[in-house]
Amino acid sequence: MKAEPQKEHAWLHQLVGEWTAEMECIVEPGQPPMTSKGTETVRSLGGLWTIGEGQGDTPDGQPATSIMTLGYDPQRQRFVGSFVASMMTHLWLYDGALDASGKVLTLDAEGPSFAGDGKMAKYQDIMEFKSADHRILTSRTLGEDGTWRQFMAAHYRRKR
Repeated sequence: MKAEPQKEHAWLHQLVGEWTAEMECIVEPGQPPMTSKGTETVRSLGGLWTIGEGQGDTPDGQPATSIMTLGYDPQRQRFVGSFVASMMTHLWLYDGALDASGKVLTLDAEGPSFAGDGKMAKYQDIMEFKSADHRILTSRTLGEDGTWRQFMAAHYRRKR
């Protein structure tokens, strides 16, 4: 069974390369954001998947490594993927779609609530290309009041 890359796979392959990252995390509402820096290397797997490995520091200064996989499932017509990081035990599973402009990929996931109450919460990672060499990843969670609250923004810039 040989799968042929679709236009959605080509969209994902904009990610392939070496990137630097500057992140801002809002740990507590009303408190100043914490900043950190890192790098990411993204490679292709068979033209159908991208695998990104990130290195950097958490907002509290601890070293962290993360791995993000992204692909496209033509049968479901949905972007799919996963995210794991060295500072957490949850395997994040992505399910997402591009917006009408074709520039913004919204990835839905479910994970442990920030409240630490043992409940699960809804999250979104939103990826937007500003140019071929600059992309933004924002992360947000759905509150009990039904509104989304952004807690992280990362600017990725392609290394030259």
